[in-house]
Amino acid sequence: MSDHIRTRQDDGVLEVVIDRPKANAIDLATSRALGLIFRDFRDDPALRVAIVSGAGEKFFCAGWDLKAAASGDAVDGDYGVGGFGGLQELRDLNKPIICAVNGICCGGGLEIALSTDLILAAEHATFALPEIRSGTVADAASIKLPKRIPYHIAMDMLLTGRWLDVHEAHRWGFVNEVLPADRLMERAWELARLLESGPPLVYAAIKEIVREAEGSTFQTAMNKITKRQFATVDRLYSSEDQLEGARAFAEKRSPIWKGK
Repeated sequence: MSDHIRTRQDDGVLEVVIDRPKANAIDLATSRALGLIFRDFRDDPALRVAIVSGAGEKFFCAGWDLKAAASGDAVDGDYGVGGFGGLQELRDLNKPIICAVNGICCGGGLEIALSTDLILAAEHATFALPEIRSGTVADAASIKLPKRIPYHIAMDMLLTGRWLDVHEAHRWGFVNEVLPADRLMERAWELARLLESGPPLVYAAIKEIVREAEGSTFQTAMNKITKRQFATVDRLYSSEDQLEGARAFAEKRSPIWKGK
């Protein structure tokens, strides 16, 4: 699909690695390729969890490739399925995604990380939204970040472009775990295997509820759940997996999830 994206599938886990030296920056072609990869991940019932990371030890992703933009790769171009980086606007992506941040994570790279569900980071990882310095806006981060961390910290990052080390990022809550660099991918795969063994229909319901409830009142969202107005909830409540969960509990055994 792209010379700058590497993928590896192992059972139900898909690993996606951005490999575009030297900063793993994303141009239009790379963004479009990522969109197709994550679309296929979404639509493949055999795949249950994804890991996204960057090649090398210095950069996770430096975001939008400004050099490509300067040579005519339009900032407002067609980023492909799912918008920039393939994740930000991909509809109905109801499977868990782990981000393994192996270095500098800035601009659009941070926006990609914020589009995942769990963020692991190496001890040398750093984070920033430096768009202010290049005369543009970190659009997705301006929407997402103030909802994830304290408002004034988010605004500090957006308005000044200052860098956070990994420990500050962890303290503010948008990094789940800080790990030695040589343990990062090992831990990402451990976590992916744990999620792979879990109930895919429940994960789908969790992701849809969380996503849709973000713009709703509590009672509106609860009413939609109880009336089975979320597609994933309706499917879950009518599934073999829900019966299997109850049976496994009663029989004191581990459930066998089939995703149906």
